[in-house]
Amino acid sequence: MQNQEPILKTEEVLTINNFLETETSEEIEKLILDGLSATPKYISSRFFYDDKGSELFEKITYLPEYYPTSLEKNILSNNASDITAGRKKFNIIELGSGDCSKISLLFDAMPPEQIAHTIYFPVDISHSAIKKSAHILLRKYNRLRVNGILADFLKHLKIPSSDLPNLICFFGSTIGNFDKKTAHNLLLKLSDQMKPGDRLLLGLDMVKNQKILEKAYNDSSGITAEFNKNILNAINNITGCNFNPDNFEHIAFFNKDHSRIEMHLKALQPVTVTDKIGREWKIKKGEMIHTEDSHKFTIDDIMEMSILAGFTIKGLYSDEHQWFSLVSFEK
Repeated sequence: MQNQEPILKTEEVLTINNFLETETSEEIEKLILDGLSATPKYISSRFFYDDKGSELFEKITYLPEYYPTSLEKNILSNNASDITAGRKKFNIIELGSGDCSKISLLFDAMPPEQIAHTIYFPVDISHSAIKKSAHILLRKYNRLRVNGILADFLKHLKIPSSDLPNLICFFGSTIGNFDKKTAHNLLLKLSDQMKPGDRLLLGLDMVKNQKILEKAYNDSSGITAEFNKNILNAINNITGCNFNPDNFEHIAFFNKDHSRIEMHLKALQPVTVTDKIGREWKIKKGEMIHTEDSHKFTIDDIMEMSILAGFTIKGLYSDEHQWFSLVSFEK
């Protein structure tokens, strides 16, 4: 009888480091309340992803109108072997990891001996999302090790120190949620921490027909509207505010001048909101609260990113219509 490898318990191969503990509740509340006091009002999109918001976004990714997820998965599936080839040992770091359906496509293309030498670092602001995904992955790939990082990667971005090469995955065109300056600063911050030979696999939603773009953020089943309104429940729980999501309408449209989808919450009537210590905000009928941007990209944008961050483009993968792209940058 051959010797079998010992079966490791989940807690032996899963750790979660919490960097959000470095933020005080006062700092988080201030971020929200400053946005409500601004002109125009805004709420940071990071607050979309409480437990309910994470569940709703996962539903959005399966909607027929929301093409980015299915296209990115197809691109990943078709090119996973090429992306992971040539490296027996490496770390995989996924920024904004969410559910594990995309990263699984890379692991599916890797032989067991390669997985055995891989440490996966999912980085997300949702503890439940990291834990749920980790348990799924560890059941499916029993030689994988997972080191979860609970963090806001804009604030706490630190690539784990290792002699192994890193593959940093940043899927979903999440970088499009940031303005150009913030996105470029994030790429520079990544580049500064990457070693020669490290790679960044970046998902980008490309510029396309306006009707297709707007339909993706205004689905017929209303899940995106529910997701957008749920941000009010999330900040109620943090600040003690008394927002009623039913008093607001989901608005999403393409801003051609800035090449981005904008999401807003539009007040259906005059609204007065108070927080737990009695501070008050008045919102006029028709006034909008800005909740998210989703910038769309061109090939020229990809070249600009490469030059700015000192990257070489090692691979550019897309679908047949060039609606979505995965770019493999190397330091």
